[in-house]
Amino acid sequence: MKSASVSELKKELKSRESGEILEICARLIKYKKENKELLTYILFESEDEQGYIQGNKDEMDVQFEEMNQNTLYYIKKSVRKILRSLNKYLRFSANLETETELRMYFCKKMQDLDVDIKQSNALNNLYLMQIKKIGIAISKMHEDLQYDYTKQMEKLK
Repeated sequence: MKSASVSELKKELKSRESGEILEICARLIKYKKENKELLTYILFESEDEQGYIQGNKDEMDVQFEEMNQNTLYYIKKSVRKILRSLNKYLRFSANLETETELRMYFCKKMQDLDVDIKQSNALNNLYLMQIKKIGIAISKMHEDLQYDYTKQMEKLK
C-alpha cells in the first residue's frame, strides 16, 4: 500500500466531520506509543513550553544518574539512548528555543560525566555534533536571542 502525501491527507481530513476525526485520532494512538506521546504533547504540554523543557531536563537528569559508567562502551550506549529520546521530544516541540536549551543541557550533562569524552572518538563526535546543531538552531533565531544563546554556547566549547 502506498501512503498518501501530507497535502492529500490534510485535504481529506478537512472534508471529514469532527466526530470522524476523533475516531481516526483514537485509532492512531492505539498503534504507536510515539503517536500517543505526540498527542499528549499537543493537547497538554504545548501551552507550557517552559514546563515541557523542565520535564525533559528532569528526565535527562534521571537517565544520566542511572547510566552505567563501568566501561566506555556502556557510557556510549547510554548517551545514544538519551540522545534518541531527546531528539524525539524535540521533534514534538519544533521550537528553536526549546531545542537550543535542551541540547545545551545535554552537552552540560555530558561534560559533567566522570569520563573525559575526548577519550572516545564516538562520544567526542557526538558532543561536537550537538554543538553544531545548537549553532544551526541559534542562527535561525532572532538577533537578541542569538546573542544570549551564543554567549552560553561559548561556555560549552
